[in-house]
Amino acid sequence: MSKEELIQKVDSALNSVRPHLAVDGGDVEIVEISDDMKVYVKWLGNCELCSMSAMTMKAGIERAIISKVPTITEVVAVNGVDVA
Repeated sequence: MSKEELIQKVDSALNSVRPHLAVDGGDVEIVEISDDMKVYVKWLGNCELCSMSAMTMKAGIERAIISKVPTITEVVAVNGVDVA
């Protein structure tokens, strides 16, 4: 699968959680997918500094992506709340 196809599949997975983020004035975008299959995302809007971002990352975003694209190993936010 090409990098472009991979990004499209991950973005499609994100579309399933975006309406929930939008309710609170937030969103997420893909920054990069590394060679070791980690997805780096950037929180947008109210999600950037939300204290619930860590839970949203693991329970929503990472689960949605990995369920649709099982080759992804991890999802990491590059801004906002530390989700480590």
